[in-house]
Amino acid sequence: MSEAALKGRTALVTGGSGGIGGAVARLLARRGAHVAVGYHRGRERAEAVVQAARACGVRAVALQADLSAADGAAALVREARERLGAIDILVHAAGVDLYRLASETEYPDLRRLFDLHVAAAFLLAREVLPEMAGRRWGRIVMVGSIWGEVGAAGEVAYSAAKAGLTGLTKALAKEAARWGVTVNAVAPGVIDTEMNAGFDPAEREALLRRIPLGRFGTGDDVAHAVAFLASDEASYITGHVLWVTGGFDPLPE
Repeated sequence: MSEAALKGRTALVTGGSGGIGGAVARLLARRGAHVAVGYHRGRERAEAVVQAARACGVRAVALQADLSAADGAAALVREARERLGAIDILVHAAGVDLYRLASETEYPDLRRLFDLHVAAAFLLAREVLPEMAGRRWGRIVMVGSIWGEVGAAGEVAYSAAKAGLTGLTKALAKEAARWGVTVNAVAPGVIDTEMNAGFDPAEREALLRRIPLGRFGTGDDVAHAVAFLASDEASYITGHVLWVTGGFDPLPE
């Protein structure tokens, strides 16, 4: 993919202060896209991403939003559009995890996960799809998880929310195809981000043994997959979930 593969496009990336979202925003900027960096917390990290993006010669802004609120998605898209123009690429990378048994998970915890991972994705896509359809071009990429594909004990609510995001991706792809808009997802495996920083050494070693490539993934690994799906080179790919796992075996030995 050329360094200018996305030149002139405008992208909205949620979760832009996180390890994956930040890496995605920086890479899209290096590919030539103007970038709106959505974030909830971590303003300094989001601003650092914006500065890195601007150093690539593109326009970039950091926009604070609470995507768990009913009007959060619409407000974020509206502000991004006002600051940078129509959105060509939507990447929903915002997310939180929950390490808790199902028997210990309360309804507010479950609601929070589904609001952020599924409802926000739906509402964001609903906001940007009409303008993408009008231009007969658009890319929507959801950041899911390997656990949404295979499930994880101790992360039942998180797995369910990410599985819901997979279903949304596949269904929306069928609706959006008529307008030349593709909708795909990436399913990262174990990525070395702040979200996974809580593993103790024994847990990390056990996980590494299940990854044939012998290392945890990075935000950049995921970002390259997202950038491909956002490009013209992926114009005949839609409704697909691309695993970015290093060959991770989800079933322990």
